[in-house]
Amino acid sequence: MKRKQIVIHMLIFLFCYSLALPAVTYAEQAPSFQIAAHKLADGKVIVKMNGNKMKDLYGYEARFTFDPERVELVETASSLDGFSVSPIIKNNEIIIAHTKIGNVSGEYGDIPIGSLTFKMKNHGTSVVRWESMKVVDHNLSNQTFSIGKSITVAKFFVDLEGHWARADIELLASKNIVKGMDEDHYAPDAQVTRAQFVALIARALNLKASSKQSPFTDVAPGSWYEKELKSAYSTGIIRGITETSFAPGKKITREEMAVMIVRARNYASDSALRDLADADSVMTFADSENISEWAKKEIQLAVGLGIMNGRTKIRFVPQDQATRAEAATVIRRLLTSLNLL
Repeated sequence: MKRKQIVIHMLIFLFCYSLALPAVTYAEQAPSFQIAAHKLADGKVIVKMNGNKMKDLYGYEARFTFDPERVELVETASSLDGFSVSPIIKNNEIIIAHTKIGNVSGEYGDIPIGSLTFKMKNHGTSVVRWESMKVVDHNLSNQTFSIGKSITVAKFFVDLEGHWARADIELLASKNIVKGMDEDHYAPDAQVTRAQFVALIARALNLKASSKQSPFTDVAPGSWYEKELKSAYSTGIIRGITETSFAPGKKITREEMAVMIVRARNYASDSALRDLADADSVMTFADSENISEWAKKEIQLAVGLGIMNGRTKIRFVPQDQATRAEAATVIRRLLTSLNLL
């Protein structure tokens, strides 16, 4: 009996002592999610999903948004055992889902969840955003988390590092105005043909297709530039080197470029240009005597408006062939002058 009383007194003491202690709260930490992107060797981009402090992750449904004009989903994968549902893609939304199979527990702790692999359709940058994540435990209870985390994926030409025209080229490439020689190379210092420059103008100004026939016998029906050339001819932006010849494959000179770009601006602008340029701008170049008579006014206007510069501060070099870098920069300045960029 005495022993029993001692035990009872001890229990009362411990109970009272516990009441004097500060309260300790064991709050359950909510899971968190991260997203990261890595460029693959074949030019694709893999976006990885990771989860921290996961508790019994048996299945999930993840929702993403993206720009379908810039990237294309080519593959999804889950790091969990089980079965994945084919991705559902609608407009700019992607939904992926995965579940374990059978009477097994879910995953715990910090784990890789899965991945999405994208192919970049155009050069430039694009954003993939993880919008939400529904998690399901092995009892099939579910909870939805708002994620709201974005990752920027990018594709750039590898031969533009340190090039003076890189920013202009990448900007126009992101808008599908300029294109590379292949997927990875722009070749900025290569020369550009008359047909290629006309195509740049047509894409930049979004010239509409025209049924008007051109008089140029050297423009082959069905050629890649035929539609752009016809639309540029119908607007008065281009003329031939003769009445019946355009010479589409001829490398364009800087003075020919100036003439086309000024006509393009005249077409796209509400105001005439003849009063906007400094009348003496051409004469500031030491080689102004090398400018063809038919190009002097347009070069004066192009320089006065800041759309074209000399190759150096004192030389315009009108007869030199223009480069792909110069063509992109001139197009960018044209669009800027028209407040289209």
